[in-house]
Amino acid sequence: MNAIVTAMIANLHAAPNSTSELIDEVLYGMPVQIVEELENNWVYVRTSYRYEGYCLKNQLLVDARKTSAWLSDAQHVISQRFADVLQQPKIQSTKIKTFVKGSIVQNVVLEGPLDTQWVAVQLATGEIGYLRQQWLQQKVVENSLTESLFREKVVATALSYIATPYRWGGKSPLGIDCSGLCSMAYMLNGVTIFRDAKIEASFPIKEIAFERMQKGDLLFFPGHVAMYIEDTLYVHSSLDGNEVNINSLDEQHPLYRKDLATTITAIGSIF
Repeated sequence: MNAIVTAMIANLHAAPNSTSELIDEVLYGMPVQIVEELENNWVYVRTSYRYEGYCLKNQLLVDARKTSAWLSDAQHVISQRFADVLQQPKIQSTKIKTFVKGSIVQNVVLEGPLDTQWVAVQLATGEIGYLRQQWLQQKVVENSLTESLFREKVVATALSYIATPYRWGGKSPLGIDCSGLCSMAYMLNGVTIFRDAKIEASFPIKEIAFERMQKGDLLFFPGHVAMYIEDTLYVHSSLDGNEVNINSLDEQHPLYRKDLATTITAIGSIF
C-alpha cells in the first residue's frame, strides 16, 4: 500500500521505537510503500529509493485514491532551505506548514489574479496555501539533463547545504549526513542513487578510475562519501567537521585532510 509523508520530516528508524537509530528522513510529500503495519502506530516502509525502516503511521496519508493522484500531480519541490506555506498570499498571513528543501508539493492555478511573487500550492491533505514563487521549482525529469549541465547543477545543489549541521540519518537543512547530502543533491537533479556510503550494484553509480574523476562524481571512503567539486576540492557532510564543509585532496592546500585523502576506496560516477 502506498502512502505520502505529511509531516515536515518523517523519521525512519532501525526499529519500531523513537529511541532506536535514525537511519533516514523522508520529507513532506515523498511517497513510501507500507510493507507491514505494527502495533502502537508504527509501520515498516520502503521509500521510492528502496530504503527501508520504521516510521509512525500518523505521519503518513494512507489513502489509495489521494496517493495515486498525488504521485501523478505533485511535480514541484521546495528549493529554499526552509519555506512557510501561508493561508493567504501575503507576509502577514497565518502559516499552514513549514517545508524544508526537497519537500514535494503540487503547484495549482487558481482563478483570479495573483501577485507574481506568490504561487499557490496544494498539500497532500488537499489544503491550498501560498509561498514565494522563487522558492518553488519543477521536479527535474529523471535523467533529463546533459552531462555538463548535470555536473554543474549537482555540485551547486550540494554546495547549497554548506554549513548545515551534521545529523546521523539526516537529509535536510536542519541536519544532514554524508550520504544524505549526496543522495539529495542527485535526487533534486533527477537521479536516484543509493542512500548509503557505498556503491550498490542496482543503482546508477558505477566505479571509475581516479584519473577520470570530474565535478559531481563521488568519492568513497570507509563509511563516508563526498562529492568532488574540482581543483582537488570536495564537499561533504563531515562528522568530524560537525557540518557540511569543503576539504581538499592536495596536501599543500590549507583545507587538506590526510585522514580522508589517504583512505579513498573508490570513485563513483553515473557517466
